[in-house]
Amino acid sequence: MTLQRLVVDPIQMQADQLHLTAEQQRYLHRVLRYRPGDRFMALDGHGHQWLAELTPDLALAVVVSPGASVVPAPQVDITLMAALPKGNSFDQVVRQATELGVSCIQPVISDRTLLHPSPKRLDRWRRIAAEAMEQSEQPRVPPILAPCPWSSLLIPSPEARYLCVARQDAPSLLACLLQQSYRRITIAIGPEGGWSPSEVEAALVAGFQPVSLGNTVLRAVTAPVVALAVAHAAANLQAVDH
Repeated sequence: MTLQRLVVDPIQMQADQLHLTAEQQRYLHRVLRYRPGDRFMALDGHGHQWLAELTPDLALAVVVSPGASVVPAPQVDITLMAALPKGNSFDQVVRQATELGVSCIQPVISDRTLLHPSPKRLDRWRRIAAEAMEQSEQPRVPPILAPCPWSSLLIPSPEARYLCVARQDAPSLLACLLQQSYRRITIAIGPEGGWSPSEVEAALVAGFQPVSLGNTVLRAVTAPVVALAVAHAAANLQAVDH
């Protein structure tokens, strides 16, 4: 039977005991109807996990496994730079990108960005990422960085960085990824309406490679899913070839 997964802070672990927060207690006891003796997997979101068992004390679980295990690192670390769409659409981007195993999410404030989120919105995205990690059985919670203007992110880097564009003559992301094997890549997705001409020009100067995700124009919440799926497909193909 697949065990329920629960993301915890490492500071909650003391010797062989896991001290549950009030929110975790409500989730386990009231939502899942867990009782003393029921077991679950506790994860720190960084690749470590423990088998834990609830005790009669509702605020405490005992660690059953002998120690932490480290989940193997992914084939490729993918940083997603995504311009913030309007409304609450970025919630969906965070959730789906986490399910697809993204390594880091950098929200971007672009020329056409309408949303300027508060710190509470950032906290919400981080909670969504933790929940998506639990549900999708990913081993790690991707860091959700504070939103930054696009111009502040255009620092030259030796890593492979791709700028997804539409309605332009650009090679496909898949073709570019298959040309060479990379350990770390960055994929940048624009807002509704796409990147402005000046943003594209500045990205090219900073070393970004413009790429296409296909002949159709994708929504700002759909493009990240397609890009991440393509990146993982390329990594899997290269792993088979080697």
